[in-house]
Amino acid sequence: MLRAMPVSSRELLRWQFDLTWALAEVHLDALTEEDFLWRPASLVWTVHRGEDEQWRPDWADTEPDPVPVPTIAWLSWHIDWWWSTALDHLTGRAPTPREQFFWAGSGAAALTGLRGLRTAWAAALDEVADAGFEAPSAYPWPVEAGLTVAHLAGWVNAELMKNTAEIGQLRMLRAASLACQS
Repeated sequence: MLRAMPVSSRELLRWQFDLTWALAEVHLDALTEEDFLWRPASLVWTVHRGEDEQWRPDWADTEPDPVPVPTIAWLSWHIDWWWSTALDHLTGRAPTPREQFFWAGSGAAALTGLRGLRTAWAAALDEVADAGFEAPSAYPWPVEAGLTVAHLAGWVNAELMKNTAEIGQLRMLRAASLACQS
């Protein structure tokens, strides 16, 4: 029986992050510009360009019932927002308020931004010493919850996997619906 060598929290979380990102790239690499604003249902959350040329997401402070189906553009904005906020918390910067966080304006720009976050997040994780993973984290939970930087890194991995799975599912649905129209 093979046994893995014991690893630190940082090594395990970094390995999981690299695996998650590799799986995300399978879907991200296949996206077309048209995929981003495709509406899979009549009830959707998407992004809208305002008179100031900024792309703002649909949002509700209390999740509606039924939950609107997000577009890929909305999901890419969402990843950009929560991941940027997590990175700001990890590196000690003040995060941009959600209301001031806009979509990139195109699928290509959104993907460039997400790939930049991937690089910045990996570098930030590499800067955290093993013991630093046990330090308190106040995001995405209140500090009173007693969770740590390791919890934050694990949450980023889980949230990234969930959001990119949603993107992949939407991409496949659009491709299948287009194939059926031919």
